[in-house]
Amino acid sequence: MIEQRAKIQEAVSFIRSKTSDEYPVGIVLGTGLGALAKEIDVELSLDYGDIPYFPISTVETHHGKLIFGTLAGKKVVAMQGRFHFYEGYSMHQIVFPVRVMKHLGVKTLGITNACGGLNPAFNKGDIMLIDDHINLLGTNPLIGPNDQEIGPRFPDMCAPYSPKILDIAEQVALENKIKVQRGVYVALSGPCLETRAEYRMLRTIGADVVGMSTVPEVIAAVHQGTEVFGMSIITDECFPDSLQPVSIEEIIEVSNEAEPKMTTIFKNVVERL
Repeated sequence: MIEQRAKIQEAVSFIRSKTSDEYPVGIVLGTGLGALAKEIDVELSLDYGDIPYFPISTVETHHGKLIFGTLAGKKVVAMQGRFHFYEGYSMHQIVFPVRVMKHLGVKTLGITNACGGLNPAFNKGDIMLIDDHINLLGTNPLIGPNDQEIGPRFPDMCAPYSPKILDIAEQVALENKIKVQRGVYVALSGPCLETRAEYRMLRTIGADVVGMSTVPEVIAAVHQGTEVFGMSIITDECFPDSLQPVSIEEIIEVSNEAEPKMTTIFKNVVERL
């Protein structure tokens, strides 16, 4: 973990050579959701490949840039492209940007993703506010020696997603006449989509949506004392008895169609933080 801290400091030092500003809000943009970056008044953009120890996103829809600027009157740093376990990265690599963000002043981390709907009351294209998660990735970013300077050995996870911000988001959605769901996100490793039997199991254990990201970053954020707000776009309906094949192109299309609603909520939440 000491080696990890040295890598974090080297990445931070590089970024600080480009900007000395503090950025209280961090954003992680998921599959098909990179257009939110267009709403940011950009002051600086850095390619991941230029930042020491930053992984490189291998997913076509993830651009791989760290963007600095202003959104809704707040200084923000946004990841346009995230990293996934299925790409072959370690958990420490996946959460490395979240660790770096803390040193840039980030107090609140907003995370977005595209996911499959398990709850039969949810529809394709719906926005879901994440109020809890289930980790079925088979591992955890906190495994290994713990650095007390970063966070406690056994962080509490009773409310990983800020109840205060969830209430703000629901109020924003109501004011803007945007239908939102609220529920539990379960993360699996991917990259294949799940079988009918797996969807039945996931629904039985209490999941409302399923995806392949988000949970590692949230665990790292909670560990280091960063407040978290998460939103999902439901891109396909994973109902076992009526399951149809789905392509990544269809998933991205639904993400793009639903993104304006998510962007409206996100901007208004950031403004009220």
